[in-house]
Amino acid sequence: MTALATAAPTLAERTARVADVLAEHAREVDDSATFPVASLDALRESGLMGLLVPVEHGGLGGDLADLARTAAELGGACLSTAMIWAMHGQQVAAIAAHAGPRLRADLLPRIARGEVYVASVTSERGKGGHLLTAEAPLRPEGDRLRIERDAPIVTGGAVADGFLVTMRASPEAGHDDVSLVYADRGQLTATPGRGGWNPMGMRGTHSVPLRITGDVPADQLVGAPGGFRAVATRTFVPAGHIGWAACWLGAARGALSMVLGMIRDPRTRGSFDPSSELLRRRLARARLDLDTVAALLAQAIRDAADATDPEAPAVQLRLNGLKVHAAERCSAVVDELVELTGLRHGYMRDSALPLERVHRDLRSASLNYANDRLYDANGAIALLDRDVTLAWAGRP
Repeated sequence: MTALATAAPTLAERTARVADVLAEHAREVDDSATFPVASLDALRESGLMGLLVPVEHGGLGGDLADLARTAAELGGACLSTAMIWAMHGQQVAAIAAHAGPRLRADLLPRIARGEVYVASVTSERGKGGHLLTAEAPLRPEGDRLRIERDAPIVTGGAVADGFLVTMRASPEAGHDDVSLVYADRGQLTATPGRGGWNPMGMRGTHSVPLRITGDVPADQLVGAPGGFRAVATRTFVPAGHIGWAACWLGAARGALSMVLGMIRDPRTRGSFDPSSELLRRRLARARLDLDTVAALLAQAIRDAADATDPEAPAVQLRLNGLKVHAAERCSAVVDELVELTGLRHGYMRDSALPLERVHRDLRSASLNYANDRLYDANGAIALLDRDVTLAWAGRP
């Protein structure tokens, strides 16, 4: 007699199981402002850390649409953990698309097995979060590269197993001549910087200052020397903006779903009047905002998959627009829901609805690579697109 093969769980099944764990720990993580270790363990065991790892390296072989769907589901359970996971996915996308053969062969299977959580090191004292510049230089030492980097914010930096780091390509290079390099934690000395992590929201991301020093083989560059701009425009920025927006959308969608459930629940139905024009208008505005963010997210995913020129003005305008619109409107939705549910259900920390926590978490969205910076960039880009090229029927 032969044993029947057990079918591998679907992506939706993996995500649902992990989301339950995230939801279970969300309040505790927020209260303590500590990294969600138990939730990360569940993600490691689920295979979702390798969602964007190609199948030939042991991963799930997912794409940006899978990233967005999964991030949205996780965002509805715990936004801090969802953002940690989505930013890891951004790093994995860059490694899978741009790393050399040896690094891919060594690193991607370990990521797929859940052994490596990759954190991003792009912020820097002196230049803030500006992505396409760097201050600290890589220093070649024979066939190795010396890293000395001081970052004011590294999400999950205290527990990450590896880091993708932006550096000036060499001591002689300009500040916009940026390289991306991978380092395992064991190749570095990572020292927490001064200052803790006690923010208003997104408390579980534990985005601490970190100083890292060490050296790595030269073939751990991701992309060409000084070639981070190409990595950023083709992979890093699309994966980042799509992942972030999906997390925020999932958090706001989850909040609306919970409020609708409360309104319809016989135990709380007396607290709300479904025939109220004010209530209906607020629900209508919330749903419209979520639908418009979802539509822009879907178009950004199509652009990333189909655009022959990722730096085309219309593509860049929509991608940057996705980030700022999702940040603004998802936060506005939850703010509207707090108004709708009132002091007892929407504002109190001990309410059965976690609207107060989600409201605080989403307040960070416009600050996470500041909306003002992207509005400024889009204003300049708009001047290059005199025909005002819009997306019709899904075609850029």
